Amino acid sequence: QVNLVESGGGLVQPGGSLRLSCVASGSVFSINFMAWYRQASGKQRELVARISSGENTSYADSVKGRFAISGDNAKKTVYLQMNSLKPEDTAAYYCNLYVPAYGLDVWGKGTLVSVSS
Repeated sequence: QVNLVESGGGLVQPGGSLRLSCVASGSVFSINFMAWYRQASGKQRELVARISSGENTSYADSVKGRFAISGDNAKKTVYLQMNSLKPEDTAAYYCNLYVPAYGLDVWGKGTLVSVSS
């Protein structure tokens, strides 16, 4: 069984920064299969950032240049560094582990990020 637990959300002013963490427990973990999503109230869940094979990263256009995803295999943790936050970044942020070869599609319960003045 794999479990994901996010933390680090909170209330910040526009232009501020937060670092989200997602700790994975269980027998299967790879930063190559981790991603961050977010879902604002009344909106569809959207992909924010992903770590792909070879430790390449990809980002939604809306967060490029402001967010950075990284991982630490030893700590079984992925991070999302969020800078220059905007009100439109307000959402519940979820980490995801998707490994179809192992039949895994695991989601954390989310951590709330609120950006307002």
